[in-house]
Amino acid sequence: MLRLATRGSPLALRQTESVAEQLRALRGLIEIEPLVVMTRGDRHRELPLDRIGGQGAFVKEVQLAVLEGRADAAVHSAKDLPSDSSTGLRLACVPRREDPRDVLVGSTLDELGPGGVVATGSVRRRAQLANLRPDLTFVELRGNIGTRLERARDGTVDAVVTAMAALRRLGLEDRAAQVLSPLQMLPQVGQGALALECRDDDASTAELLASLDDPESRRHLVAERSVLATLGASCAAPVGAYAETARDGTLELEALLASGDGRILVRARRRGSDPVATGRELARALVADHGGSAIEGVGAIEGVGAIEGVGAIEGVGPLEGAS
Repeated sequence: MLRLATRGSPLALRQTESVAEQLRALRGLIEIEPLVVMTRGDRHRELPLDRIGGQGAFVKEVQLAVLEGRADAAVHSAKDLPSDSSTGLRLACVPRREDPRDVLVGSTLDELGPGGVVATGSVRRRAQLANLRPDLTFVELRGNIGTRLERARDGTVDAVVTAMAALRRLGLEDRAAQVLSPLQMLPQVGQGALALECRDDDASTAELLASLDDPESRRHLVAERSVLATLGASCAAPVGAYAETARDGTLELEALLASGDGRILVRARRRGSDPVATGRELARALVADHGGSAIEGVGAIEGVGAIEGVGAIEGVGPLEGAS
């Protein structure tokens, strides 16, 4: 039996079910059982994420279930993973990434009137929308996808921002009023991707999960997480990053830093073959060369060690430059 630790939200359960379906299709009749875990982020839905730990609020308890042996692997939304990996765990696989873009539900950007009310719990989304439309009004929004979409349906707010990947996985993509291109809204690090972790010493589970790994999706995630890791845990500013593969096979990586009110927003792009090195170079350029150091909450970048949790999967060739 393979026990998969997961949050209990409808989206998290659907993501875990999708992993189970893919494993059964590839590896035959495997008995797979979800283990639902309540996280700090789930317990305190009334509080903004930055009040309860931001990134990591939805993963620590799920990781602990694997470390304690109550589950064999954890299924995460990759965007929820902190840039530093949990000791004792390995990033076992990154399945093929879903659409990473953000969407507006309830109204398009152009249809929002002056002072339109937009609901989002993400400082990254808020900063970028404020940069595009300084007249907009923002309100905090937490809860599962159904709860968020209802706010747009009942007229409490004019629009809600969410991820296209979440809508697609739940069969709700028809609710999107506008899909925002990365030029308008750079996605969160890892948005649209899943990340499966298992214990470092569990070679059999790692081998099983490796069958789902998509090398390109992993490479993109490694690059984006490298940006975040280089900026460091002390960075309190909104951050976005998005990696793609160019026609010649090289990596194209774009990232941004913004002030919370969106008045200052700096973006930069780099190309390279090494995802970790490209992410580090881009993060440093944002701060040192493009004005990111002027944004409150952005500290100086010092020496950067190895980035954990982005290395090769056992039984799969290593990614170039991944540690």
